[in-house]
This record gives sequence, structure tokens and C-alpha cells, in this order.
Amino acid sequence: MTVSSELDSHEAYVHLEREVALLLRRSRAIQGRLGSQLHHDLDGAAYGLLVLLDDAGPLRASDVVAKLGLDKSTVSRQVASLVDLGLVDRAADPDDGRAQVLSTSAEGHRRLSELRDARRARWEADLSDWATSDVATLAELLGRLNRIGEAREAEATAD
Repeated sequence: MTVSSELDSHEAYVHLEREVALLLRRSRAIQGRLGSQLHHDLDGAAYGLLVLLDDAGPLRASDVVAKLGLDKSTVSRQVASLVDLGLVDRAADPDDGRAQVLSTSAEGHRRLSELRDARRARWEADLSDWATSDVATLAELLGRLNRIGEAREAEATAD
């Protein structure tokens, strides 16, 4: 490997880090706006929990903690807020009556679906000049990146 290709490789990772950092900053800002669009009293962090429950629920609170990499008290606070707003339902876990299972309420699912449909339409408009294969490739690459992050989180929580 030549010095030039090592520098190019290094620069590629520097560029990647900058772009991912920008994406994450924008994502946090967007998540806050989406939360308030969904319900004026909903914060952005709880919006992410609601999305998780809608996509992967029903889940125990401990599963939410593991999947989001948050501490138990943060999840508990966010769940309480979502339940109070009528966006999440709690039920006894059929496998363990001492535990509770969380799921998106019918109203939470309806509101979230409307918001996600609008976001998807926005993506389609913003990327209308992209080839469908490019959109699919971007989605695949982001999925691969997310799976790496999930594996790292699992390792960190196992330690």
C-alpha cells in the first residue's frame, strides 16, 4: 500500500465521520420537530421510543432499554409520558404477570403513520432526481452501518 492510498483511506474515514456526525445532529433536530408535530407535549427522545414500539413492539421496558441503549430511568420517564399522552398502552406480560409489555396505542399508531407517510413523501420529493437503485443502495448501506452499531451496543451492554 502506498502513502497516497493510505492518505486517501484516512481521508475517506474523516469524511465519513463528518457526514455521519452532521446526519446525527440533523436527525436529533428533526426528531424533536417530529415529536412536537405528533403531539405538542411530546419530546424528541420519546418520539424515538414510540417509533421503536411501533416497528418492533410489543416490548418489555427492559427490551426498550437494551435496543435504545438508554438507562432504565430515562425509558421509564419517556414511557410514562407516552402513556399519559395516550400514545402507548401498557399491559401485563402474558409470560410473566409481574412485568409489563408496551405497545403503540391505536391513536399513537394512527398519528405516527400519518407523520411517517408525510416524511416518506418528503424523501421521495427530495430524492426525486436520484435513481431508485441509488436510494436502495443508500438504504442498504445505512442498514449495514446500523447493524454494526447494534452489535457494538450489544457488546457494550454485555461487558
